[in-house]
Amino acid sequence: MNSPTITGNLRDLLAREIKAAELLRALIVVGPMVAAYFIARETALLNLGLVAVSLLIPALRLQLPPKVVAWHYLAILVTFAALFLAAPVKPLFVVLTALAGFLAVAGTRHGEHFRTLGNWVFIPAVYLACEVREGVSPSEALRHAGVIIASSPIALALVCAIQIYDQRRRGDAAVTSFGPPADEWLLPALATAMAVFAAAALVEILDLAQGQWVMWSAASVVVGDLTASTGKLKQRAIGAFVGVPLGFLAGMALPASRVGYAVAVLAATLTLISFSRYVLGFGLRCFFIALAASFAGGASGIAEERIVNVLIGGTFGLIAVAVTDIVWQRMVRKDRLSG
Repeated sequence: MNSPTITGNLRDLLAREIKAAELLRALIVVGPMVAAYFIARETALLNLGLVAVSLLIPALRLQLPPKVVAWHYLAILVTFAALFLAAPVKPLFVVLTALAGFLAVAGTRHGEHFRTLGNWVFIPAVYLACEVREGVSPSEALRHAGVIIASSPIALALVCAIQIYDQRRRGDAAVTSFGPPADEWLLPALATAMAVFAAAALVEILDLAQGQWVMWSAASVVVGDLTASTGKLKQRAIGAFVGVPLGFLAGMALPASRVGYAVAVLAATLTLISFSRYVLGFGLRCFFIALAASFAGGASGIAEERIVNVLIGGTFGLIAVAVTDIVWQRMVRKDRLSG
């Protein structure tokens, strides 16, 4: 096989696997956060990148106008603030996290694409509510949260600017449509709430480090019936088993570095939007998160911790899907018999 053919095949492969347009837009909204981190040496600005990409993903997929992006932004901030303030009261935090998981799916009652919007409220809110408190004093956590909230309008402005540019380039106005209402919305919403409740309770009872991975994984595998949810967990397990150890090994071979840490965090954030196949994106996300922890000098035990958290959370999700399905089928049979 000649060199041009190899080059062409590689180009086609990259074109299939990488969403170049979305990657470019994600760099535009997340890149400034990394630049600000280098200037201000403020770690909270790196976490702000998650808010930015969480706004961008539904905006691009659903072609949301700036007005809807702004409402999405407010939902993220309100949910994050509620979970952050509730965190010291563990039972309250568990209940509110489960409620957030329920609402993330319940919106599909009014349009099936509300699931995308709901997911990208739940994920950044839960992740940041846990992340900003990890290993710091309450006063430092409050300062960290304050920096994120005070700086967050920058993320909103960048995403809105991209949406306005794209609309003008296409020569049309975005028409917000969340699709037809989902016929079965209550069952997955209840399954998500149950899974997140169990995950959050375990995290709080055992005081698990990086517990957001457990809760995030619990919610993410509830994607339909048991077969679909099992497939999603398999993809996450493969990504974690491959990505985390490789990231850990790469980090061992490289010296601790603030530059490396920032680049790894940036790359991990970009994997949320840049890849066509979920298993590839999740595997690389695990790789870069493990690499970032290595650069920060905190990689001890991270491989086992991340893998276990993903599996525990996913297992809760599968159990919740199975339980709600069994209960629902029994209720249906009972109604038929009584009818």
